[in-house]
Amino acid sequence: MIATVETLMSGLIDYAGLFPPAKCDMPTAAANYARDRAGTYAFALNRFICTASRLDELTEHGRVLMPGTYATSGYREMAHIGEPWRVSVVCDRPLDESLDLIDAFNARHAAEDGGLAVADAIELRAKDSAFIDDAIEQIPEDVRAFFEIPLDIDFRGMIAALAGNPGIGAKVRCGGVEPGMIPPTDRVAGFIAACAASDVPFKATAGLHHPVRAEQNLTYEPDPPRAVMHGFLNIFIAAALARSLRIGEDEIKRVLDETDPAAFVLTESEAGWRDVRIDPARLALSRSRFCLGYGSCSFTEPIEDMRGLGLL
Repeated sequence: MIATVETLMSGLIDYAGLFPPAKCDMPTAAANYARDRAGTYAFALNRFICTASRLDELTEHGRVLMPGTYATSGYREMAHIGEPWRVSVVCDRPLDESLDLIDAFNARHAAEDGGLAVADAIELRAKDSAFIDDAIEQIPEDVRAFFEIPLDIDFRGMIAALAGNPGIGAKVRCGGVEPGMIPPTDRVAGFIAACAASDVPFKATAGLHHPVRAEQNLTYEPDPPRAVMHGFLNIFIAAALARSLRIGEDEIKRVLDETDPAAFVLTESEAGWRDVRIDPARLALSRSRFCLGYGSCSFTEPIEDMRGLGLL
C-alpha cells in the first residue's frame, strides 16, 4: 500500500450505520462493525457511533461480538481479541444524563465477561460560546469531546472558545439526505481555516461517502434525491495543507471544489493537491493532531471507491 494512502486512511472512518441514510437496526450495525474490524481494511476503521439513549441497546446486541469471554463460538472469529470496541456517543439527552449513561456503559464493559468496550468520546451540538464553556467544565478529561459548529452563522467565536483545551475539538457537518443540507464549499473552507488558525482539531460527519467531490445519490431509496457531495479526499487533503502550509481560505476552497481525482497526489514521498504538496511526516502530523476523521453510515462505500481509484 502507498505510504501516504495508509497514513491518510488510518483510523479515518467512524462507523455511523445507525444514522441516515443507512439507518441500520442495532443488530445489523453491530455485526457490520465487528465484521469490518476483522476485515482487510480494519486499519481505516475507528469508533462505533451511537446515541446516548441507545447505549443499553448496544450492550444488548453488541456484547456477543465484542472481545471477551462472553463472545460465543459462533461470533469469536469476528471479535478482535484484545482490543475493546471504542464508542463515540452522540449526546441526544441532557449532557449530565448522557455522561451518566456513558459511565454506566463503561462499567458494564470494563471486564471481559461483559464484552470489552469503552465510550471514550462524546459529540454534541454547540449553541454558542457560553454553552461550550459550560460543557467543557462538565466533561471528564478521559472523554474526548467534539462540538458540532453551525456553519450558517459567524462561527469563529465558537471555534476560538475551543482553543487551548486538550481533548476538545470541533465537528463539521458536510451533508445530509437532502440537497439543502450540504454546506457550500466557502463555509466549509472558512471552518477549516478557522480551526487551523486556532489550532483546534476537528472531525467531520455526514455526506462523505465518496473520495472526490461529485454528484451522487443522497439516499438508498428508489429514485433518490441527487446533489453534488463533498469528497473526503477534498476535506482531509485541504485540512492537511491548511495546517502544514497555512494555505489561505480561498485556496482551501479551491481544493474543496476539485472534481478531478487525478488532481490529488498520494505517492510514497508526497501528498497534496496539484502543485501544493507536503511530505508524509507532515500528513501524519496533521491526521493525528488536526483533521482527525469523519463519521459515515457506510464503511464499504468509501473503501470501494478508493479501490476503484487504485489507491487501495
